Amino acid sequence: MKLYDELVARGLIAQVTNEEEIRDLIDNGKATFYIGFDPTADSLHVGHFMALCLMKRLQMAGNRPIALIGGGTAMIGDPSGRTDMRSMMTRETIQHNCDCFKKQMERFIEFGEGKAMMVNNADWLLDLNYVDVLREVGACFSVNNMLRAECYKQRMEKGLSFLEFNYMIMQSYDFYHLYQTYGCNMQFGGNDQWSNMLGGTELIRRKLGKDAHAMTITLLLNSEGKKMGKTAKGAVWLDPNKTSPFEFFQYWRNVDDADVLKCLRMLTFLPLEEIDAMSDWKDAKLNEAKEILAYELTKLVHGEEAADKAKAASKALFVGGGDDANMPTTEITADKLTDGKIGILNLMVACGLAPSNKQARQLVEQGGVLVNDEKVPSAQFTVTEEMLKEGVKIRKGKKVFHKAVLA
Repeated sequence: MKLYDELVARGLIAQVTNEEEIRDLIDNGKATFYIGFDPTADSLHVGHFMALCLMKRLQMAGNRPIALIGGGTAMIGDPSGRTDMRSMMTRETIQHNCDCFKKQMERFIEFGEGKAMMVNNADWLLDLNYVDVLREVGACFSVNNMLRAECYKQRMEKGLSFLEFNYMIMQSYDFYHLYQTYGCNMQFGGNDQWSNMLGGTELIRRKLGKDAHAMTITLLLNSEGKKMGKTAKGAVWLDPNKTSPFEFFQYWRNVDDADVLKCLRMLTFLPLEEIDAMSDWKDAKLNEAKEILAYELTKLVHGEEAADKAKAASKALFVGGGDDANMPTTEITADKLTDGKIGILNLMVACGLAPSNKQARQLVEQGGVLVNDEKVPSAQFTVTEEMLKEGVKIRKGKKVFHKAVLA
């Protein structure tokens, strides 16, 4: 199976502007393509995972990736999928986030001469003259067409700022710049980026002629992939200091039954034949598929050693007791204790198991919290200093484990 057909079989491709030409470029290693990442945090999260895996697949087949960091577009903020305006960031914060992104991407993509590139659109967007942009780029865009775009429609009720309205033009200019400067002939993005991406393709054709070959392709579930990065506790980060390898492993170990094979196809590098053979797995066998998914992705992000430890810790916990050395741990300082004790509600908040005492109380009252494998009887339950010295294992629900120790 050639690469394009494999991407389709894995459920990665939704829409393309010219399937025949795109197939030829990808299958023959002739694509120089870019995917954009806006540096809105100092770590990538699992919502970016699909794009990183796709870049790795295409590079392995001889294609050249360009990782575009949106240091310039982050000054505006992408309205796609938003019901409100993004908070503004300083240039220093944006640059710090860009630096963090590159370190994480290097685990997936091979950078260097003739290999993958990383560029920052701040290098060209921030120096543009506004009047020149209006004349040279703005003249190529129809406001009527822009307002019909999905990325703007959902913001119209609450109000779309003129700042955000320019985002499509800036993203389109990125493709135009990369096409001229680096010979970038293809762009990838999620369904929520389709209008912005078409704008880039159209800008190249309007400025350089209809024969200019600029291809657009979208990932089937990239928009859903962004949602994958969010949990009740917050984001699931690729930075081990934000989401430990154990928590990362557990996240994938606990995906919904209906999503297991989909995630295996889209995100792992296991052969499709091996994944298809799991299609009739149920109950215990389906849990085995989840473990395979969790292990493969933890290995990809954090390395084989970390994946082995996370898998061993997970097995030990679910069979009862066992080694908890790799369990996420929070150190509780003495100043958080009152008379040598800390209430279970305060402890859960300190460990990040609940955002507030109110929600922690609800979990306890619903019987969903265990301390050292014993159900917490009431919201007045306390943990002593002596218990913390030994280490206290807290379980929230059936699948979330955490350890609290005295600092």
